Amino acid sequence: MFNPPHVGHLALARAAASGLGLRRVLLTPVSIPPHKPAKWDPGAEHRLRMCRLAIDGDARLGVCTLELERPGPSYTVDTLRIIHASDPDAELTLIVGADMAQTLASWREPREILKLARLAVAEREDTSRSDVLDALTPLQADVRIEFVAMPRLDVSSSLVRRRLTAGEPIDALVGAEVADYIAKQELYGRQPAGQAGGVR
Repeated sequence: MFNPPHVGHLALARAAASGLGLRRVLLTPVSIPPHKPAKWDPGAEHRLRMCRLAIDGDARLGVCTLELERPGPSYTVDTLRIIHASDPDAELTLIVGADMAQTLASWREPREILKLARLAVAEREDTSRSDVLDALTPLQADVRIEFVAMPRLDVSSSLVRRRLTAGEPIDALVGAEVADYIAKQELYGRQPAGQAGGVR
C-alpha cells in the first residue's frame, strides 16, 4: 500500500532487481485495499506522490498507477491480467514480503496470480523459507517462487506513522524527500521533529 513508502520497500525493490535480473520494478500503490481498511490513509494521490519521490533518480524503479485508475478494491490478480494483456510476452514477477506471501492462499484467485507471475519473496530473519512454503502448500503445484536475500531492516509503515505521531524524526526511515513532503502536507496527523507546526 506504501502508507507511506519507506527504505525497506526500496531495499526490497533494488535487491529483487539485482538478484533476479529484473529490468524494472514498479511500486504499485493501491486505491482501496481489499483485505483490511487502511489506517491513517492520507489518500491515494498523496501515496502516489510519495512513491514517485521515493524512487526519484533510480532508473530501475518506477510507479504503476493501474490500481489507482480503476474503481473498487485493488485486487492483484486484476492488475496482473491488465499488464499481461498489454504485453503478453513479458515475464512478470510479483514481489512481496514473507508476511504477505504467507497470506497469498487467501487472496482473490491465488492460482491465477501464480500463473500470471513468478513469486519473489523477501527473506526475513523471523520468517523461514519453510514457513512461507508451508503456507503456500495448497497452491504448491502452481508456485514459481524465488527468495530474495536482503539485510534485515526494522522499518515498517506503521513504525513511520508511530514516530510521526510522537513527533520524532523519520528521515532515516523514508528518505529526506518523502519526509519533507509529509511535513509540508502535514500528513498522518503531525509533522516530524524539526519541522514547524504541530497536531492538526
